[in-house]
Amino acid sequence: MTRPFFFRTLTFGIAASALVLASCSTTETRISGHPEIYQTLSPKDQALVSQGQIRTGMSQNAVWLAWGSPDRKIVGNMRGRPTETWIYVNYTTAPYGYGYPYGPYRYGYGYGFGFTSVGFVGGHHHHHGGRSFVFFGDPFFDPFYYSYIPPSIPYPTKTVTFGNGRVGSFQYLVPPYR
Repeated sequence: MTRPFFFRTLTFGIAASALVLASCSTTETRISGHPEIYQTLSPKDQALVSQGQIRTGMSQNAVWLAWGSPDRKIVGNMRGRPTETWIYVNYTTAPYGYGYPYGPYRYGYGYGFGFTSVGFVGGHHHHHGGRSFVFFGDPFFDPFYYSYIPPSIPYPTKTVTFGNGRVGSFQYLVPPYR
């Protein structure tokens, strides 16, 4: 009874590992997986693709070998001709202080919590409804929003625009937070 369970689990684990490893595509794995595309390129383009670089005039297949599959494809029109733009996205974390932790005030704005009807004990003194109370801490603190894990922010890193199946222009973009 445990033997079939073990083999099913092992098979599932191998299949999951193969799926994860297959999704990690590099220039070398794309070239070795599709040598017929690589062989159709000129020696100059083969050298560029091997280094993960592209040039104006390259084919879509050459760009795919060099940069991989894009995260977005946008169909457009430039000067009356159809175009296709590939966008490659990367992720970064926001620099410290952009909304985490504890909002824009960061650490040190607030002391704890508590209130009293006796009078001012420390913190921020407030009156409401005939009662006096003291609020300790940042009133906008939300432990679920301001976590210690910084947010992951997507940003475009590269774009390439094709016209008639050839590179018309491309850009390398600077990350938003440096």
